[in-house]
Amino acid sequence: MSAFDLLPGAPDSPVLLHVPHSARAIPEVVRHGIVLDDTALERELDHITDAHTAELAERAAELAGLTPWRFVNRLSRLAVDPERFPDEREEMAAVGMGAVYTRTTHKDELRRPDTDPEPLLARYFRPYARAVTEAVAARLAATGRAVIIDVHSYPTEPLPYELHGTGPRPPVCLGTDAFHTPPELLQAARQAFAGFGGTGLDSPFAGTYVPLEFYGTDARVSALMVEIRRDTYMAEPGGAAGPGVERLATALAALVDTV
Repeated sequence: MSAFDLLPGAPDSPVLLHVPHSARAIPEVVRHGIVLDDTALERELDHITDAHTAELAERAAELAGLTPWRFVNRLSRLAVDPERFPDEREEMAAVGMGAVYTRTTHKDELRRPDTDPEPLLARYFRPYARAVTEAVAARLAATGRAVIIDVHSYPTEPLPYELHGTGPRPPVCLGTDAFHTPPELLQAARQAFAGFGGTGLDSPFAGTYVPLEFYGTDARVSALMVEIRRDTYMAEPGGAAGPGVERLATALAALVDTV
């Protein structure tokens, strides 16, 4: 299977829905390096996976007036987490959850602490980063701008690994960047998701994903992270989706059409 997919949208759409954490698939070569037994691994996947977010983005693309592009990770973030810095800049490395995780959501051992991350970075992380960079560059070339909407979900109750889990946990958390999130994009998201009981800002998760080639330098690339609290659309942890998916997809499509 492909490690990721770029799913085409309308040629004149600047929007890229980025879905990095929706999958549970773990290649056998990756599984060999994980110390959890199968039962514990399934339990960890229940907690760490942003379940059903790929389906949510797919439905939003179907509902949008101008079909956005989608970039979807097909592997679990337990292979590599494509949104982490692969070096000392990554704050989550403090809890063993840099680009290659060595600890679980409950701070148990996932990989041996002396694991060399380089083979996984070379095989999965860097090709992913190049492909997203190319996808954003293509939107810039085609439309003169790119709008990255990063689609995530998070648990209703904080998990032990969270560095900022004591803050508010609104139905929809909007993650922003001082350079790449313009006020009009943030306002459009607040309006689109207003019907879910309120939106919050950068809590419990902050920031948004922009490929490093454009980060902090190219204002034509705007970005916003949409973190959806899981009780709004699914049974936790790792359970079935509910009717909230359709409502959320409609709201996400409205955001796509606004921007």
